[in-house]
Amino acid sequence: MPKTPTKNSIRVLVVDDHTIFREGLCKLLEAEEDISVVGQARSGAECLGLVGKLKPDVVLLDLKMPDRDGLGVLGELGGREGGTRVIVLTASEDERDYVEAVRRGASGIVLKQAATERLLEGIRKVYRGEMWIDQRVAADVVKAITRPAIAPGGGEKAVLTAREQEIVALVTRGFRNKEIAQKLFISEQTVKNHLHNIFDKLGVSDRLELALYALHHKLDQAP
Repeated sequence: MPKTPTKNSIRVLVVDDHTIFREGLCKLLEAEEDISVVGQARSGAECLGLVGKLKPDVVLLDLKMPDRDGLGVLGELGGREGGTRVIVLTASEDERDYVEAVRRGASGIVLKQAATERLLEGIRKVYRGEMWIDQRVAADVVKAITRPAIAPGGGEKAVLTAREQEIVALVTRGFRNKEIAQKLFISEQTVKNHLHNIFDKLGVSDRLELALYALHHKLDQAP
């Protein structure tokens, strides 16, 4: 029997059409004190119904399912209100799947062959509002979704100031401009000005690209 979720536990919904994999994963998660499996789904349609009913914190979503693939589910979840975040579980080696999953709102990508510790770390980070992308696919995602970060002269990569590095780290952790301003004791307009400069230096066009770039280049920790 699944354990009863505690007040502070991370509520997880596991979605995969392969019964052995799904149930084995649930057992691994239930062994963690801070994680509770609140439901299982075998299809995309079942997943959508359970998300509305159970309101999990994190959905572990298989990309390849017979009735409706994970990308389709992500598209529908993206239009709903609520704090549910999605980690895509995949065995795919097609970088187009990774990129499209991120574009449709996935907060994390974990390869099915990854070590359990990596998945658990990903669940905890995504629950806290951060992004988590397996390092083995991060390079492919960044390459496909961002442009090279080259300084205006065409030479070395642009250098961020200490303040810009702080802002990049906070963006990667999911904080919005107003929250960043409060944390750094600066105005929201100053945050926007810094972001404009950061985008220009790194050759990215939005916060998603910035977060991906930061994860790949290990800029997600403040100096």
